[in-house]
Amino acid sequence: MDKINKTKINTGENISEELRQVAINGGTEMPFTGKYWNSDNVGTYRCAVCGAELFSSDTKFDSGTGWPSFTEPTNLTNVELKKDNSHGMIRMEVLCKNCGAHLGHVFDDGPKEKGGKRYCINSVCLNLEEKK
Repeated sequence: MDKINKTKINTGENISEELRQVAINGGTEMPFTGKYWNSDNVGTYRCAVCGAELFSSDTKFDSGTGWPSFTEPTNLTNVELKKDNSHGMIRMEVLCKNCGAHLGHVFDDGPKEKGGKRYCINSVCLNLEEKK
């Protein structure tokens, strides 16, 4: 897929205001409100902006935080990590490498037996392609 310009995304007609606020402006949806925070459906999670493959339901777990959490991306070439010093915290932001959309953050408090990472991702930034 070609890299998508954020300006083009920002003016897109098919992007909801909630998706624009989170993916483009770096916002966060409220915990326990997103469509995937407690979903156990099987499939592949794709970027809601550009469709890039990001996470598998096989790596999803209940972190108790109210957001979908994953131990790792399905394809590291589609995910970019960037240092985030906003809100008085030092965190690693998770971005879609294809289009630059803000997805969430990664933390070092995930399941130790699965690498110790918790990719905390906003539901609005994901579309689940269910396995048939």
